[in-house]
Amino acid sequence: MSDRVRSSVLIADCDNESRRSIASALESAGFAAAECSTMADALSRLEGFAYDGLIVDVRLADGDGLDVLDAALTRYPDMRCIVTAGFGSIHHAVKALKRGAVDFLIKPLQASQVMAGLRTATAERRPVRVTMNPPERPAAPASSQTFHMDRIVGSSPMMKRLLQTVQLVSPMQSTVLLQGETGTGKELIARTIHENSSRSDQPFVAFNAAAIPDGLAEAELFGHVKGAFTGAMQARVGRFEAADRGTLFIDEVASMPISLQMKLLRALQEREIEKVGTSRSMKINTRVIAATNVDLRELVKQGKFREDLYYRLNVVRIELPPLRSRQEDIPTLAHHFLHQSCETNGVAAKTLSQAALRALMECAWPGNIRHLQNAIEHAVAMSGHSTEILVDALPEEVFQQETRPAVSGPSAALPVHVAVPHMPEEGINFSSTMSQVERELILRYLEKAGGNKRRAARLLHLSRTTLIDKLQRLGVAEPAAATAASVSSAA
Repeated sequence: MSDRVRSSVLIADCDNESRRSIASALESAGFAAAECSTMADALSRLEGFAYDGLIVDVRLADGDGLDVLDAALTRYPDMRCIVTAGFGSIHHAVKALKRGAVDFLIKPLQASQVMAGLRTATAERRPVRVTMNPPERPAAPASSQTFHMDRIVGSSPMMKRLLQTVQLVSPMQSTVLLQGETGTGKELIARTIHENSSRSDQPFVAFNAAAIPDGLAEAELFGHVKGAFTGAMQARVGRFEAADRGTLFIDEVASMPISLQMKLLRALQEREIEKVGTSRSMKINTRVIAATNVDLRELVKQGKFREDLYYRLNVVRIELPPLRSRQEDIPTLAHHFLHQSCETNGVAAKTLSQAALRALMECAWPGNIRHLQNAIEHAVAMSGHSTEILVDALPEEVFQQETRPAVSGPSAALPVHVAVPHMPEEGINFSSTMSQVERELILRYLEKAGGNKRRAARLLHLSRTTLIDKLQRLGVAEPAAATAASVSSAA
C-alpha cells in the first residue's frame, strides 16, 4: 500500500461561481476536489472522509466557516486548511490563523495562492487536539458530584447518548447490564459508572466468568472456608466480599454454568452470600454490573440462561455500539491511541497521514476499539524513526478486512454497478439519464441502510436534508425496508 494518491480537498463555499472555479483549477492541477455550500453538508462530509485539505469561506449559508475549521482540525489535526472571505478583515484573518488555518485569502481567489497554501510543508505538525468529552451532555444538578469521563473517547451521536445514560445511571444503586461486541469497552464503561457513583472510594472488583474453570468459579466468586475442598488450606475471600460497599463487574456473564447462575440470583435477591464449605450466610452491600457479548434473551429461549436471573440483571441495559457504526469517532480514537502508544513506549510524538486515516476509517474493525488500538500500536512500531505514520506502516489485516462503502471520498469508485444506457445515434437526454442514475443510487442505499435516511445520507456522502430534498425532487418512494422501519419506530 502507498500514500501516493491524489490529494483530496473539500471546498465549502456558498458562492457557486467561486467554488466551482477553484474546484476546476484544483482538478486540473491533480487534486481531487469535493464541493459543498453549507456548514451542515461540510460537517457531514468531514465525519465520513479524511480529506487532505479544506478551503472554507468565513460566511456559509447556515453558519460560521470558522466552526467548520474547528471541527476539521479537531478531527484531523494535520489537515491543511485555508479560510477565505469576500472582504478584507484583519480580525477574521487573525482568528483563522490562530485556530490553525495555514492561510487566509481574500476573494477573488488566485489558484496559485490556493495551491501554494495546500502544498505548505507540514514538517512542523500542529499538536494533536483530541476532544475527550463530547459536548452537549446535560449538566448535572448543582448538588451532585462532578462527572469524570475523560477516558471515554468519542463525540458521535451514539456516544453522546451512551454518556448521557452513564451519567444518569451512575448515581443510582441499580444493577446494570452492558451488552456489546467484544472490544467495545464494556469494562471501561463499568469502571466509569463506578467512579461516578457514591461508591467511588470503595473497591471496583472484576470477575471474568469465562476465564475461570466451572469447578473453581463458585469459590472464586463467593469465597470458601478452610478445608472446604481438597487443597483449600486456608480460607479465601471471594469477589463479592472483596467488592462489599463497592462494585462487582461480572464480565461474560453468559458463560456462567446454570448451577452458579442460581447462586448469583440468590445473591442479587437476598443481598447475601454463602461461602463454599459453610451454610452460614453473609450480608453484602455490593452493586453488580454485568456484561455480555451475546443476546441473553436468546440464551433464555434456548434454556441456557435462567430467565429470572436475566430480569435481575437487566434492570438498566446499556448497549455499546460497535466501532463500525460510529465511523466519525475513528480519527479521534486513532489520535488518542497514537499519543498513548508513543508516550507508553517512550518514542517521539508521531502523526498519522490523511491517507492512513482514510484506510483506518474504511476498515470494518471486527475487533472494535481494541482492534484499532492494536493496529495503532503496530503502526508506531513499524514506522521506525519516521515522525509520520504512512499507510505502509499499518497492519496488512486492515486492508484484508471487509471495508466500508467508500463513496464519501471525491476520488472513490462507485461501490455499486451503475448500468450505462444504450448509446443511440441520435443521442440521449443527459439530464434525464443522470436523474435515473441518481434515483437508482439513492434507492439502493436507502435499502442498504434499512430505510434510515441519516445512515443512507452518510453512505452517499450527503447531508440528511440534501437527501430528503433529492427524494422529493426525484419523486422517489421509499423502499419496503424504509416503510417497515418507519412503521416499527412509530409502533
